[in-house]
Amino acid sequence: MQSKMCSILGAPIGTGASQHGCQLGPDTLRIAGLPEMLRELGYGVDDRGNVAPNKIATLSHSFTAKHLTEAVAWTQALQVASYQAVCDSQFSIFLGGDHSLAFGSIPGVSRHTKEQNRPLFVLWIDAHTDFHALDTSESGNVHGMPIAYLTGDPSFGGFFPDLETPLPAENICLMGIRSVDPAERKNLSAAGIITHDMRQIDEFGVIALLSPFLDKVRAANGQLHVSLDVDGLDPDIAPAVGTTVAGGLTFREAHLMMETVHDSNLARSLDLVELNPLLDHSGRTARLLIDLTASLLGRSVLG
Repeated sequence: MQSKMCSILGAPIGTGASQHGCQLGPDTLRIAGLPEMLRELGYGVDDRGNVAPNKIATLSHSFTAKHLTEAVAWTQALQVASYQAVCDSQFSIFLGGDHSLAFGSIPGVSRHTKEQNRPLFVLWIDAHTDFHALDTSESGNVHGMPIAYLTGDPSFGGFFPDLETPLPAENICLMGIRSVDPAERKNLSAAGIITHDMRQIDEFGVIALLSPFLDKVRAANGQLHVSLDVDGLDPDIAPAVGTTVAGGLTFREAHLMMETVHDSNLARSLDLVELNPLLDHSGRTARLLIDLTASLLGRSVLG
């Protein structure tokens, strides 16, 4: 009998991004060997398939946000399904789809941690801060908005599900940032979110920046959720994303980050988002995401 259970939940969302293809991400990761890797590490695998969005009435609004009705429908379904997944397993992996998946996955996890009387912390690995509100985004792409929603920005009220407990800004750490819009930059400075761009990583290294955040999670008896966007990685090693930004995390920086999180024993859930297999080279990005997940779950060179 397996001592540990890992749930897998797919969300083939493509409407939050500007380029088609990432809706193929969940099944691509399955085919590339994610369940087999989990079993090799001693996990039982509870693959819950792919979530389908709720059917809701078309939402009327004046924002630039594209496909807002679809985003809300996905969010409603995912918040329920992700909560159920984390209740039933020791670790949960949410497969995107674009990063608007986090509108649903993180509130579902947060609901569970609240029931355990523990605060939730989020390690957000991304080239972008995803801190646009509904009324600040010029592109209208919803995958650039999850952090603003999760921290309780009022522009989402009346559209997206109300958050029982918004995520405190100081409970978020953004890593790998290298593309920030002016409106996001202004709001970030006021919010108090821990933000480490690639210059800081170049100067100080991953461990010096990540360890204090993990210490903060541990001191609060918190639980950690990791949200990994493919574009947080350098496109030379992870080309399969529609929002590439040069100069991202290297192969070893990314693995070291995952290995360090594993050693902390604080993470219980993971988003893998923005994989666009139509842009991949012989499946290399999908395999890298699986290998990074393995590092997060304890695979090491010496076993």
